[in-house]
Amino acid sequence: MARVPHDPGDETARIFELRREAGQLKEAVASHAVVDQAIGVMVALGRVTPDEGWVILREVSQHTNIKLRNVCEPILIWGRSGEMPGRIRVELEALLDQHGPTRIPGAPPLE
Repeated sequence: MARVPHDPGDETARIFELRREAGQLKEAVASHAVVDQAIGVMVALGRVTPDEGWVILREVSQHTNIKLRNVCEPILIWGRSGEMPGRIRVELEALLDQHGPTRIPGAPPLE
């Protein structure tokens, strides 16, 4: 079997491609964590289910034309400080009114 000559340029290109892919994966993992945390804020402060929290965040993103991660980051800040950009706040309040609050079985009636 004849041996194909080794091209170091191919290896270099492959290394750059693998580094690019690794960077994209790191960004995706970080973005996923931010979204998951924002869902948790929706559950805790908005009193909705995790599935409803996901739907609400997705709809806020779609209605405001803001990327999901860029909607979720200020929501995490809101959970700590109570401050949120007006555009996101208005849409979020409307959707929380529409979807929640979820009642916990056996909980006393809401006032």
